Amino acid sequence: MTNHVYKMLELVGSSTVGIEDAVQVALSKAHQTVRHIQWFKVEETRGHVVDGKVAHWQVTIKAGFTLDA
Repeated sequence: MTNHVYKMLELVGSSTVGIEDAVQVALSKAHQTVRHIQWFKVEETRGHVVDGKVAHWQVTIKAGFTLDA
């Protein structure tokens, strides 16, 4: 097994659909410019309320990616 070194990014995804979609939005956007994303961890979940209803889900994640050799 190869030893890996990881770097972490903190990202916040937002979605009107739900929590899982907010995570996917953040990871999809990061994937456009960051190579080798391997894992993520949810740090915080919150929402934006309008007229007594959830308007947006906001999820803060930490995503880990391996560094190039």
